[in-house]
Amino acid sequence: MERSRASGRRHWRLGRDVALIFVVAVLASFLMKTFVVRSFYIPSASMENTLHVGDRIIVNELVPKLTAVHRGDIVVFRDPGGWLPETVHTESNPVASVMDAALSFVGISTQDSSQYLVKRVIGVPGDHVTCCNALGQLTVNGSPLSEPYAVVPSGGAKAATRSFDVVVPSDSIWVMGDNRYNSRDSSLNQELPGKGFVPVKDVVGKAVAITWPIEHWALVDSYPATFDGTSRQVSS
Repeated sequence: MERSRASGRRHWRLGRDVALIFVVAVLASFLMKTFVVRSFYIPSASMENTLHVGDRIIVNELVPKLTAVHRGDIVVFRDPGGWLPETVHTESNPVASVMDAALSFVGISTQDSSQYLVKRVIGVPGDHVTCCNALGQLTVNGSPLSEPYAVVPSGGAKAATRSFDVVVPSDSIWVMGDNRYNSRDSSLNQELPGKGFVPVKDVVGKAVAITWPIEHWALVDSYPATFDGTSRQVSS
């Protein structure tokens, strides 16, 4: 009898410890998602060949909460308004929906990725960004960009499908997809109320790594050398 009670206490302590570990793990995952990192999947080809459809990426949420967004960063941001088509809601398995929502809440699922966009930052607050110069290049503060990440049709195509000449507002950024002729980015949203700019407050974070599939694993390059010479000159 005594041996049976001792065995029962051991099982109860084991169950308690497992439950405590589970709760701590869920809480840690939730805090990580809320304040530090978050996972997203890539739903479109607009960032090829850097990011491919179905890739999973890790996003550093400390950008722009604690550190500034920089030219060349790939950022995930909420739709500023009118960039994404209206979502068509379809019937789904209720149990699966609850599970997906719970996993998304703790940062394991990427359920809500379709509500966001991912693009590369070309202009930061105060930048003068234009398209295009005589060679078909973008310019930032008068400096032409040589963009090794950009995919454009062969035959001397311009670096964007539409011309623009903008100065980025103090609270916004100008973004473009790497797959230039297949990206609904700042250049193609100039007619909207936001004029193609993305408010910094809508930025969720900076993409730092591709985590899935395994064969695509890589750190995400911001190509800082591309933006050498684009810093604005300050008058004395």
